[in-house]
Amino acid sequence: MDDKTSGMGLVLVVDDLVENTMVLKGFIRPLGFEVIIAQSGEEALEKIEEQPPDIILLDLMMPGMSGFEVCEHLKENPDTRHIPIIIITGLSDPDANVRAIKAGADDFLIKPFDRVLLEARVRSSFKTKRLQDEILQHRRELEVRVRERTRQVELTREVALFSLARLAESRDAETGDHLERIRCYVRIIAEEMQRWGRFEELASGRFVEEIYLSSPLHDIGKVGIPDRILLKPGQLTDAEFAIMKTHSLIGGDALRDADYEAGQNSFLAMGRDIAYYHHERWDGKGYPNGLKGTEIPFAARIVTLGDVYDALTSKRPYKEAFSHERARDIIVNGSGKQFDPDVVEAFLKQEQEFVKVRNAFQNVGQSSLLQQLSEAVDRLEKEPV
Repeated sequence: MDDKTSGMGLVLVVDDLVENTMVLKGFIRPLGFEVIIAQSGEEALEKIEEQPPDIILLDLMMPGMSGFEVCEHLKENPDTRHIPIIIITGLSDPDANVRAIKAGADDFLIKPFDRVLLEARVRSSFKTKRLQDEILQHRRELEVRVRERTRQVELTREVALFSLARLAESRDAETGDHLERIRCYVRIIAEEMQRWGRFEELASGRFVEEIYLSSPLHDIGKVGIPDRILLKPGQLTDAEFAIMKTHSLIGGDALRDADYEAGQNSFLAMGRDIAYYHHERWDGKGYPNGLKGTEIPFAARIVTLGDVYDALTSKRPYKEAFSHERARDIIVNGSGKQFDPDVVEAFLKQEQEFVKVRNAFQNVGQSSLLQQLSEAVDRLEKEPV
């Protein structure tokens, strides 16, 4: 007995005539295979679902479901298409044999068949099946590795974004809470607009997650603004404000260079656009480039509203926090001027969610980003591989 085919091979014999199944079983068992019997196509499919065999010996002409139909059904199913099917038939009609091959049969023998030939075909099919099983197992292992690697890349990206965002937090004690709130605000808007089904940018399922992760980078350029201006407890002079406005270019340039080094259109690309353009206005009167309408990147238009809402409803050294109602009125009045009207509409549909976020993150504190990072790690670890 060939040791490569001994041991655990399982052969399913499918024939409506008991005497034929007994003959085939008598030939196959001495080769070292376990043999199970089905006397109809329907019974064969049931047994295959319960215990997939290594080889199927299949008759073509049976009452009910024919061998052709069984073969077609098995080859259409990804879970069974790799099982070798050897047709054992008394039909000498060439057209029937061609039809069987087209249905997916791997080989066929015409009755009466030679026992040595049957043995050779069975052994060869079994070796092929084992090789296919090894390939499929290797493929599954590779898929697991790819998913694990992807999960590691996602975690690395989150760590990088959080770390960059904390640069701004280190300069301004208020910024940490601001970052937490704004990422929630932009996700609320993006999810609302995604439900409308009107925006090409939101066709990708990744956009909402990308803007949630990238939005904290909007003010990263403030690391280049002098403390005397950034932390000034009062209104800025025109000259000071001109310097303050350069933070969008400082941040955008830094993220542009990082995006280039990482490979253009990396995960930093959206953060770059947000940093550059979150102070542009729908009417073209913003900075740094005076972009107008849809010239402004979609993500930046969303962040603009979230950033302004948070600024309005937050206490600053030069002003008290505005109520939600007052902030809403300012935003509505700015629709079509400072803000994309569609973004304003999304805000109005979800304004109570904004209030909930505002209340939830009133006193997040300096460790908030570290907590978010910890939660991100936990979330990735719990995802199925």
